[in-house]
Amino acid sequence: MTPPPKPPVEHRGLITAMIMLATIMQVLDTTIANVALPSMTGDLDASADTINWVLTSYIVAAAIMTPVTGWLADRIGKRELFLASIVGFTLASMACGMAWSLPSMVGFRLLQGIFGAAIVPLSQTFLLDINPREKAGQAMAVWGAGIMVGPIIGPTLGGWLTESWNWRWVFFINLPLGIVAFLGCVAWLPRAGRVIRRFDFFGFAMLAIALGSLQLMLDRGAEVEWFAALETWIYLFLMLTGFWVFVIHILSTDKPFLEPAMFADRNFATGLVFIFVVGIILLASLALLPPMLSHIFGYPVITTGMVMAPRGIGTMIAMLLAGRLLRLVDARILVTMGLSLTAVSLHMMTGFSPQMDSTPIVLSGVVQGLGLGLVFVPLSTVAFATIEPRFRADATSLFSLVRNIGSSVGISMVTVMLTHNTQINHAELGAHVSAGNPQLWQLSPEAAQGAALPLSVIDRVVTQQAAMIAYVDDFRLMMLITLAALPLGLLLRRPQASASAAVAAD
Repeated sequence: MTPPPKPPVEHRGLITAMIMLATIMQVLDTTIANVALPSMTGDLDASADTINWVLTSYIVAAAIMTPVTGWLADRIGKRELFLASIVGFTLASMACGMAWSLPSMVGFRLLQGIFGAAIVPLSQTFLLDINPREKAGQAMAVWGAGIMVGPIIGPTLGGWLTESWNWRWVFFINLPLGIVAFLGCVAWLPRAGRVIRRFDFFGFAMLAIALGSLQLMLDRGAEVEWFAALETWIYLFLMLTGFWVFVIHILSTDKPFLEPAMFADRNFATGLVFIFVVGIILLASLALLPPMLSHIFGYPVITTGMVMAPRGIGTMIAMLLAGRLLRLVDARILVTMGLSLTAVSLHMMTGFSPQMDSTPIVLSGVVQGLGLGLVFVPLSTVAFATIEPRFRADATSLFSLVRNIGSSVGISMVTVMLTHNTQINHAELGAHVSAGNPQLWQLSPEAAQGAALPLSVIDRVVTQQAAMIAYVDDFRLMMLITLAALPLGLLLRRPQASASAAVAAD
């Protein structure tokens, strides 16, 4: 039986614009501060190791608070929670911009993560609520564009603000965005009913311990040499114990923190696995490309942003097309096409070399953007097409949480491999370098004239080649992960209600 159509929502376009403005503001902060860390080090009297807590504190706080979004939305109202999140995030951003020491910055970043955690899942919930089923694909295209393009432009915008003004403007820029988004949401965002639901404190505590330990392990692992340090083993123990107790608890209690029934929906469960893979590919690639373009190709920050910009354009084009194609084409076909294009782009990236120009980087970026866009929209639509509306706030928060965990896992994985493989490649390449090799004469004008080639020049070239091989190995690994995810598309099913509504609308 086809569900009755939703009553029309007034000012839907303005509501969407204001919701997405708040979403982009929050998503930008996941990457915009990265390039400003070196500038913060001196002003905040921090070391190169401790300054990373500026990133870690935000990630951990957001991870812990994201799952509680559904309960808070039911308890105080989705509209009220969204407005409070915008205000809190904006004020915390201003406080970050005025931070006077590392402890104060870490504290304000914790507040940013706490208030910002609900913005992304609630924005997805609102867009699903205010749009009829036949327009869900287009709504998810708009939402996905903000989610995926935000991290792409974040490093470029952060670099420009840091170079042109000051690192504090990386946070101050959120003030006008937050004010406009808040006023627009106050004026047009519809009210929703409240549901009194008991808060499962024990379940939340176990999940918070597990998520916090996981994020700390992923973020701190490289600094403490992973399992060579007791700290990492403690995080691993707390993570495994927390997740195990949490799963047992929600399966055995009457009113758990997260309803296990939502995982019985095959589309939603498969969507969580898919979005985990998308998280790995999206931000892992973003974490690799800027340092590669800077250290190996010598591109400045602005040039790096321009070279990576076409990737974002490809993503937006694919999302806009996918939102309309969903009414005509099976979502499984679009997901398969998207993953295939993503795998092709990563294969193209395995052919990178220090001698090439920017053309292969731009082309592979466009193809990857098209692929990720074709995956994200149908996945976001189908994952929530058959789940019960009462689970929607919890489900969207889990969707965002799993995507963020995938991003953290992906970044840690490729970073560890990059460091490890660079060292191995340097040793292997260095073992075959001989002062009598005539090919070395091409590296220096002095050597070509018969002078001895400086060891520093040899080491620089070997290091560059070793790093390039390590980057290529990372791209190959992500290609294999993408190909391994392709069979998951067979588990998705096209919801009959959605299809019927689309036909009726046509």
